[in-house]
Amino acid sequence: MLKKLFQSFRFPLRRLPHPRRTPEILSSRQHSLHRNDLSRHAVSVVERLQHAGYEAYVVGGCVRDLLLDLEPKDYDVATSATPEQVRAEFRNARVIGRRFKLVHVHFGREIIEVATFRANHPEEDDDEANHLASRNESGRILRDNIYGTLEDDAQRRDFTINALYYDPSSERILDHTHGVHDIRNRLIRLIGDPEQRYQEDPVRMLRAVRFAAKLNFEIEKHSAEPIADLAELLNDVPSARLFDEIIKLFLSGKAERTFELLLEYDLFAPLFPASADALEDNPEYAGTLIRNALINTDLRIAQGKPVTPAFLFAALLWPALPARVAEVQSRGLPPIPAMQEAAHDLIWEQCQRTAIPKRFTMPMREIWDMQERLPRRQGRRADQLLENPRFRAGYDFLLLRESAGEKTDGLGEWWTDYQEANESERRNMIRGLSNKDDGSGAPRKRRRSNRRKRGPNESAPASAD
Repeated sequence: MLKKLFQSFRFPLRRLPHPRRTPEILSSRQHSLHRNDLSRHAVSVVERLQHAGYEAYVVGGCVRDLLLDLEPKDYDVATSATPEQVRAEFRNARVIGRRFKLVHVHFGREIIEVATFRANHPEEDDDEANHLASRNESGRILRDNIYGTLEDDAQRRDFTINALYYDPSSERILDHTHGVHDIRNRLIRLIGDPEQRYQEDPVRMLRAVRFAAKLNFEIEKHSAEPIADLAELLNDVPSARLFDEIIKLFLSGKAERTFELLLEYDLFAPLFPASADALEDNPEYAGTLIRNALINTDLRIAQGKPVTPAFLFAALLWPALPARVAEVQSRGLPPIPAMQEAAHDLIWEQCQRTAIPKRFTMPMREIWDMQERLPRRQGRRADQLLENPRFRAGYDFLLLRESAGEKTDGLGEWWTDYQEANESERRNMIRGLSNKDDGSGAPRKRRRSNRRKRGPNESAPASAD
């Protein structure tokens, strides 16, 4: 208690001095952004904080996207007010987070996220800072609630293109890091020393790839150089956070480009180790299947159609599955149980890296399971499969496998025709399979005879004259 008492009289946290930089100020005539382009709720939050005596700006990705004529998905505000002070100004606000303390101001379905200006972490251990900020042994930031000035906040942001501050009252942009220059040159540039910044938060490597793919930018060479060597730091990132980042990576409408960049910078293997091994063993098949799945995902997003992470993860992991199924079958299990056991093990391993929720892993297993059931079409099986709620996803996945060059003896075409056929045509298609196996490779079952088994001394009945 005495230690805490003495600490309360100490000076504010020590920070390493850094040369102050006067921001470049762009007037409304030097950029294309106008306050009417912004969410009116974001503007009202900024102006209300300014009227209360605080500094406040619209900041980050929304400013970047508007300068690129893109529609922002959300709006962020940075302010000199602490979270508690922001909360006091808005009855419709609540403080969230521990690692990064933020305020969400609610306007119906729209949420304006308000963050207090933050400063960089002190380089040396300081007991006074332990409850405000901390790092692990590799340098990754575990907690970040050290508040600072506008300039501090700009210097601690990740990329220059995300460090632009827009004041809707004066319609000026404050640019501390030459972010507008990098937007014009279509560059993703990390603020500060790249190696140190990636060590602070390895997810920044994934964010660099995501922004490069989304905006069709290039990663600036100094920012790109350490990525491959530091990719293994992603192994220390919590699996739940990596799942969220993967969803952002592959469901932003630029999944194929994202995949190519992940491969280029050796970031795919830390995210999907089993799939990376399969891609190395059979690059043509695995690469084609994954790319075709991602192209289809991008197309559906562009068309405004729904996409499900279950199908996406099923495609990303499938190249690693057949070899495991074959291994389990070699121990004597039939195809469907072997598929189920191999799928369980593969998904469990992947969830150690990316915490896929059960609401997605269950449909994944059903899609894979359907690949063993679709060849079994004899009798009423075909109609029963059509009624299965996972049939469409399983059928689409079958076509995806065929598009990658997998041989299925025309199974995809058969199911396409069967769905379009009338009842009598379907019966003929089923009868057309009667001279073949049931599609599974297993021999047809012998029909049980209703006649009584004769004893060894009984002879066959005489035929009638």
